[in-house]
Amino acid sequence: MNYTNPDALVSTGWLAERLGEKAIGILDATWFLPSMKRDGPAEYQQSHIPGAVFFDIDEVCDRGSTLPHMLPPAEIFAAQAGRLGLADGMHIVVYDANGGYMAAARAWWMFRIFGHQNVSMLNGGLPQWLDEGRPTETAGTAPSKRTFTAVLKPEMVRDAAQILANLDGGGELVVDARSPGRFAGTEAEPRANLKGGHIPGSVNLPVSALMAPENNFAMRPADELAAAFEAAGVDIAKPVVA
Repeated sequence: MNYTNPDALVSTGWLAERLGEKAIGILDATWFLPSMKRDGPAEYQQSHIPGAVFFDIDEVCDRGSTLPHMLPPAEIFAAQAGRLGLADGMHIVVYDANGGYMAAARAWWMFRIFGHQNVSMLNGGLPQWLDEGRPTETAGTAPSKRTFTAVLKPEMVRDAAQILANLDGGGELVVDARSPGRFAGTEAEPRANLKGGHIPGSVNLPVSALMAPENNFAMRPADELAAAFEAAGVDIAKPVVA
């Protein structure tokens, strides 16, 4: 694989063969919904892939916002990534304890939106790594500070005003990746005081439809992914906001 143009997904076998390579930075981005009553940082300390550093999405965000997980300014993201030992040109591999479909995907997107193309998700995440009996460690890694450059790509994100404007024009299809119950407003939201339902005109493609629960929630094959998008009414050739 060309580290300057990596695949969006890499396998556990691929990563196992490259543990310890200086050109690769491994991130454990484990995070859980409040209702799950689990602690990502604590679970990282108990067991993680050798050499992985912890990427805390509760910390790598706009701390001045009243909303959770808002994107930080580019200079803040760059400083936080550098403190994790990440450098320009490094191939970053992100995973989480859910298999990759929650926080790891968020971390992957954040690196992309700040201009770092050399980032992949570990297919199957920590669950698949553990099921295959691959090595772990408990001691937290203390990385050396590195230089990381971040430049926001605004075309990769939409704000509330843009979504509201799209309600009239409808130029972009909004895809809601939450569960069908949350989309329909029949299932309680995991955070208190959140309104149920969905953005008018959006379609529901639950992230669970893209994952294979029988395979540690690894990503489904390409043909099955295409079928899931088609079934949800998503034309990937047209502008999509998720």
